[in-house]
Amino acid sequence: MDINGAAALVTGANRGIGRAFARALLDHGASKVYAGVRDPASVTDADFIPLRLDVTQPEQVAEAAATASDVSIVINNAGVGGWGTRLFDGSFDGARDAMEVNLYGTWSVSRAFAPVLARNGGGALANMLSVASWLGRPGWPGYAASKAAQWSLTNALREGLRDQGTLVVGVHAGFVETEMAAWTDAPKISAEDVAEQTMRALEENRTEVLADESTRQVKAALSQPPEV
Repeated sequence: MDINGAAALVTGANRGIGRAFARALLDHGASKVYAGVRDPASVTDADFIPLRLDVTQPEQVAEAAATASDVSIVINNAGVGGWGTRLFDGSFDGARDAMEVNLYGTWSVSRAFAPVLARNGGGALANMLSVASWLGRPGWPGYAASKAAQWSLTNALREGLRDQGTLVVGVHAGFVETEMAAWTDAPKISAEDVAEQTMRALEENRTEVLADESTRQVKAALSQPPEV
């Protein structure tokens, strides 16, 4: 995938990993980057093109696909934690929100932009996933479940978009230095590192990014018994 000269869309691009993705695309020669966000006024980087896009609102997704009809790269980064849902008690609202944004939002954007990518030569679709795609934890069951589902969706998209020549990349990382992970003192990777690794995967036509050592270890252990 040649990033140089390409137009791209990044959802949730006003901060954190999304902003790092958008900057990395421009650094690698992208001609323009649409920043898909709920509130266009939150996009403070003058190099981005703000685009109103709440991924849970079908009409906004459709409008974004019509507006950004020149893109050949789509990065689904918009996501929420759903931390409020506990495993054994309390409301499921946080988990439902995580599913709505992380799974169905990614699905909606991917479905809307698939024909755009096809018309523009196939291009690439990258989904920001997590080590939690494979690692459930009692402390964040809703988030992990949404990321496991998003990983499954990513695999389905890879097969479903193969015939139109679209590269589908799953990006997995542990804790990243963003507001979402501010609650923990665990070792973290920078958002810029995740973004740069993703750019290299796009340029080398690789389908998966395992951004840090913890993620690589968990992926390697998937064939082991569950208790491992």
